[in-house]
Amino acid sequence: MPHPTAAQFSYGSATVVLSAFAMLLLSGTESGTGIAAVCAAALALGILVALAVPLPARAQGTRKATAPSAAARTHRTVEDIELAAARREHIGEHSLHS
Repeated sequence: MPHPTAAQFSYGSATVVLSAFAMLLLSGTESGTGIAAVCAAALALGILVALAVPLPARAQGTRKATAPSAAARTHRTVEDIELAAARREHIGEHSLHS
């Protein structure tokens, strides 16, 4: 399992603190059980937010960038083909060969 990134850690921590504070203010609970339930809910919400932050490409296990395939290297546009044909027509026509 990859380690959490700085963004995941900061978003998750901020979510836990702010949601716990907001839920405690809005619920008005004073019992230890109610506070524990609010804190558990805040922690679960923080974990969900941290997991929702996208990972960098290298941490997701994606393939490394490779050289373009043979099809991509040989792909030519119509303009490239027409330009090459025009150059072939003028082979041998040099100013010194007159």
